[in-house]
Amino acid sequence: MRAFPDHDADLNRLAAAGRRRGLASRRGIDFASNDYLGLAGGEALSRAVAAALARGVPVGSGGSRLLRGNHPEHEALEAEAAAFFGAAAALYFSTGYAANTALLATLPQRGDLVLHDALIHASVHEGLRLGRAQASAFPHNDVVAAAAAIDAWRDRGGSGRVWIAVESLYSMDGDQAPLAELMALADRDDAVLLIDEAHATGVFGPGGRGLAAGLQGRDNVITLHTCGKAMGGEGALLCAHPTVIDFIVNRGRAFIFSTAPSPLMAAAMRQSLILIGDGSARGRLQALTGAAGALLTDRLGMAATGSQIIPVVLGDDARTMAVARALQDRGFDVRGIRPPTVPPGTARLRLSLTLNVDLAAVEALVTALEPLLQQHPGTP
Repeated sequence: MRAFPDHDADLNRLAAAGRRRGLASRRGIDFASNDYLGLAGGEALSRAVAAALARGVPVGSGGSRLLRGNHPEHEALEAEAAAFFGAAAALYFSTGYAANTALLATLPQRGDLVLHDALIHASVHEGLRLGRAQASAFPHNDVVAAAAAIDAWRDRGGSGRVWIAVESLYSMDGDQAPLAELMALADRDDAVLLIDEAHATGVFGPGGRGLAAGLQGRDNVITLHTCGKAMGGEGALLCAHPTVIDFIVNRGRAFIFSTAPSPLMAAAMRQSLILIGDGSARGRLQALTGAAGALLTDRLGMAATGSQIIPVVLGDDARTMAVARALQDRGFDVRGIRPPTVPPGTARLRLSLTLNVDLAAVEALVTALEPLLQQHPGTP
């Protein structure tokens, strides 16, 4: 007797659709990670960890933040992050997924409306599933449609608070949200604007403070800055009004019942704030992004995104994975992205530019990709 026949059947259906996933070790030149500034394996953070160990900072926290897991390194990071990003307060989570889940499951109340971009991250959907507020999507980056959705909800008798959830830089398309227009909409409707800065932190904005840097500090703006991407570590920093932070500490189950992040990682992220504020690495990444965008436009006819995230949309799942495997066999770590991570019919290669590569590596990748697109027909 098979132990899990229903699960086997589901996995077989995924395989037949070209969507069964598996873990694969990193190999080849990095075009897959979110280590945008190349800090994750760099000496600067290693030295910060070694110094923290030398002064007695423990590896493990030993418990949740509300028990014995709270450490001075957590509190120091939160204070320094609030000052760096221009927020009134900050709270350190173990992951961005946990932070978004806690935020959306906890803050919006019954009778409220959470209006989110159609391409918002899965962690927001998880928070909404656990929460009590009504949720509705608006077409990607369509502020006019978002405004109409709010008006229609009010016309139907909606009287609670509106929460507008977006990413500042979208992880699979590499395009930016119209934050100024969304902020104006939030002000018009006395709404709260929730901005996930995961892929913009350290890369965009003055001092690497993100695309929402000019909005930070307002009572109706909440931002999330992921530490596991350009900052080179782990965790996430939720930046908001002190009442929001206090409410999450008291009511956010994903925070309350999770073991606290490693104090050693908090110490490393304190150093990362200094590194991303320096600007030199960010400047090199921007130069690489510009040159790579021009190269992809000239050689493959692709429109540049203006960011370090470049999608090569191939449409078909099987075609996408075949091209990804061929690139991996040629020494390039490029991963295929399929539904449900992206909408059906938009399977793609997600090219991620980091300081772990140089322009010569990008040129080599394009040279390898050109004939593969012809060997696996379709319209990129």
